[in-house]
Amino acid sequence: MAGPAAGTSRLLRAGMGAAAAGLLLIYNSVDVAPASDPGPGQAAPPAATASASPGDAAPAAATAKPAGPAAPAMKRAKPTRLRIPQIAVDAPFTELTVNPAGELNAPPPEDKNLVGWYRDGASPGERGAAVVAGHVDTTKGPAVFLLLSLLVPGTKVEVQRADGTVAVFSVDSVETFAKNAFPDQRVYGKTADSQLRLITCGGVYDKKRKDYLDNVVVFAHLESSRKA
Repeated sequence: MAGPAAGTSRLLRAGMGAAAAGLLLIYNSVDVAPASDPGPGQAAPPAATASASPGDAAPAAATAKPAGPAAPAMKRAKPTRLRIPQIAVDAPFTELTVNPAGELNAPPPEDKNLVGWYRDGASPGERGAAVVAGHVDTTKGPAVFLLLSLLVPGTKVEVQRADGTVAVFSVDSVETFAKNAFPDQRVYGKTADSQLRLITCGGVYDKKRKDYLDNVVVFAHLESSRKA
């Protein structure tokens, strides 16, 4: 893969939908402009206004149907490590926050093996849709979510948590959406059980816009939990 051009990542806005009680959620992407044709893409984590709290988004109208029974939701606990053996992911978490403009501060682009959790949303294992974002390439080369689009239904995703437990998710679907037609309520809406969203960028890289045109979203549900 060609090396990225000099410079740092920037925040871009693409529309992200309405929420309950007038809450506005903003979808951000984080992009590093490559010097030539890029790899699969760059991380595109979502964000919310600083007033957001877990479960504020309106219910999702068409969330991917779990392929199997969902396990009971767990208590809230910070995620510490993400493991997806099928695509060689074994990465620590960082917490993602929003800036004064309501845009998500993305994971540091210089760290290729790092995923970010939106800390004002549901924690992985807790009831709701927990949001995890990661880069697929950075100025250092291929990154943690390089192969995210290759996951298939039934793949296991493990999240180790600070309370000494592991939340085990099963992938329901892996879908690609154009950024200008992103189904925000389907991705971020309220859920009756514990779900997980893994998000990055994909599709064609638009050199003029310096942005990838699509987003890859993994939909998964909590299948089981255990002690670490």
